[in-house]
Amino acid sequence: MNITYQIQFHTDWHCGSGLSAGADLDAVVVKDEHELPFVPGKTIKGLVREAVEDINQFSEKKIEEADFNKAFGFFDGKEQKERGEMFFTNAELPKFEQEAIKKGKLQEYLYRDLARTALDDNGIAKEHSLRKIEVTVPCKLEGQILNAPDEIVEIIEQALKYIKRIGVNRNRGLGRCTITITKKEGGEK
Repeated sequence: MNITYQIQFHTDWHCGSGLSAGADLDAVVVKDEHELPFVPGKTIKGLVREAVEDINQFSEKKIEEADFNKAFGFFDGKEQKERGEMFFTNAELPKFEQEAIKKGKLQEYLYRDLARTALDDNGIAKEHSLRKIEVTVPCKLEGQILNAPDEIVEIIEQALKYIKRIGVNRNRGLGRCTITITKKEGGEK
């Protein structure tokens, strides 16, 4: 089954590219070739996988390990032993918004810089502790989960609703979101 979902960010968020912007920024967000933000599919997959594990731990109706491994893949701690059937697309701005932003060259308005510093016991900034990261303003993204096995679609839906934050500094207020399913196609009728 294919599941289409939306992520509505309620706060600024940061999915890192692993890069910095020299002396200006310590971390920049991941962007596509048009300088538009997205959440990588592998990030969504990891969050869904963790949520499914959490839900399964407390659920009366357990997912069989074989079904879990079939969907997400299996690692032995060192390397991938079995590839999962599901594919997670990147979560991106809706196509019409992408086109409007590109046409108007408005990409710069999707981002802002956030500065933070560490404080000592007296409330004074510690030396050399200033950090600046680029964040994306709240927006709505769309993504898909392709080839979700029918046996676990219900728990995948629960897992998507379970995810409340995405990206770095989630415990400091960034990345608060709501995920909703907008369409399901295929699977058993």
